[in-house]
Amino acid sequence: MAGFRVHITGASGSGVTTFGRALAQARSCPSFDTDDFYWLPTDPPYAEKRPVPQRLQLMSELFLSRPDWVLSGSLDGWGDPLIPCFDAVIFVTLEPEERMRRLAAREARRYGAAALQPGGREHAGHKAFMAWAARYDDSGFAGRCRARHEAWLSALPCPVVTVESTEPVEDMLRRVEHALTPRERISA
Repeated sequence: MAGFRVHITGASGSGVTTFGRALAQARSCPSFDTDDFYWLPTDPPYAEKRPVPQRLQLMSELFLSRPDWVLSGSLDGWGDPLIPCFDAVIFVTLEPEERMRRLAAREARRYGAAALQPGGREHAGHKAFMAWAARYDDSGFAGRCRARHEAWLSALPCPVVTVESTEPVEDMLRRVEHALTPRERISA
């Protein structure tokens, strides 16, 4: 592979960002997260979306022209102009129960457990986010869901590698490196 421009995607809480950082570190290349482009910086965070043209412009200015990068997160509904940039896409999966457990723990670390309790500063937003995230495995959900993700992945022109994030990160890295390493064909 001449460059290493990889997009990593999956459900919220499946380990996409964590694996993206690990892969970028292993490949000595920069790592970016779609949330940093999707959302405007606000307090509390994740409250105001950045317009799509601005997201794409920022990405173009920061990294798209580089030969090597890892982009973690979801481009669902807005990122198709980036598809020609991908050398590969990695789909990170995780059982729904474990994913929701990880999300709850992440939210508590991010905001503090007290902020998530009834009457807390982030309670309403947290409840709405968790309800939205729980719908990912519901194929009838009109929003971001696994069925929609898989349909998008099946239409990509680049290699797609699926990894289960219950595996140790080192095993996931080996699996991805193996899948993306060109093999010499032997003629009989």
